[in-house]
Amino acid sequence: MASLVEATRPLVKWLARSEATKREIVLASLFLAALLATGTVGYSIIEGWYWLDGLYMTFITLTTIGFAEVRKLSDAGRIFTIFIGLVGIGAVAFIATRAAQLLLTSEAISKRHMNKRISQLRNHYIVCGFGRIGKRVALDLRRAGMPFVVVEISPIKVEWLVEEDLLFVNGNAEDDEVLTAAGIDSAKGLILTLPDDSSNVFVTLTARELNPDLFIVARTDTHHNERKLRRAGANKVVAAYEIGADRIAQVILRPHVDRFVEDVLKSDGLDLIMEEVSVQDGSLLANQSLAESTFRQRFNAIVVAILDSETDEMQFNPNATSTIKAGDILIVLGSQDMINRLRTEGCS
Repeated sequence: MASLVEATRPLVKWLARSEATKREIVLASLFLAALLATGTVGYSIIEGWYWLDGLYMTFITLTTIGFAEVRKLSDAGRIFTIFIGLVGIGAVAFIATRAAQLLLTSEAISKRHMNKRISQLRNHYIVCGFGRIGKRVALDLRRAGMPFVVVEISPIKVEWLVEEDLLFVNGNAEDDEVLTAAGIDSAKGLILTLPDDSSNVFVTLTARELNPDLFIVARTDTHHNERKLRRAGANKVVAAYEIGADRIAQVILRPHVDRFVEDVLKSDGLDLIMEEVSVQDGSLLANQSLAESTFRQRFNAIVVAILDSETDEMQFNPNATSTIKAGDILIVLGSQDMINRLRTEGCS
């Protein structure tokens, strides 16, 4: 409890200062409005001007625009203008200073809070580039509840990240300091969706040097650059144009298969998702065949494939005698509730 109080004390102090600054700005603004009214009435009384002329004269005096006098002023009118200028210009400067101070302080606090949240992440993903592909990846990660940080240099895209309350680092992904700020030392994976293949290659080299164990997925626009990305250290290279072409062909050649896959992956038409589940040592399913574990009856899900932890081979459509070992990864098709239950009751 004491540590929580200590941790929140700087925020409480800032909020107190912020509220005080806001009150000062409101009071100064009310004073300025009163001064505008005083100037309008004063010119009407002293010079006999129409009220709009008095308001305009007061306004150009306070804002130091420097236009000529609305009408010729008497000595009393000039003295009154000096008074309005001395008092009002100071109020305008005070409001501008306090507003800038409040804005800068708020941004600094937000940045420190963002950096603190990022520093607490472990086994997270870093998404470099927030274009069309990067945005889709980030939203899918958020939907899946996976922790991630976006690295983006564009101020316009950063504004969207702020609105969506996504963790991000504003900077160039090619800089070591930016990747370090995104927590690359403790990250689980790096997803490169930068628009240029040359940038993806460079960031891959930098990231691999900073974290040799990092799993790196990179996009490419040309098949020719796939080998370069792999040599640079990318574990997986995805050619977006090839995926798009394959999908179009799938829609034409196998429309019903495509519909089924789309329903499964998007969880729209069916209450099903395809997920991977790791079998832990000592769990209910470890060292049992699918028949012995009564997998289908117990979890009402389908084992599409088993990734062998020893040989790293994928066994598709395993039969009832296939043995599940600790460390194996099951590719399962089922409802979200059943998969959650499988994780907690069967595999852990």
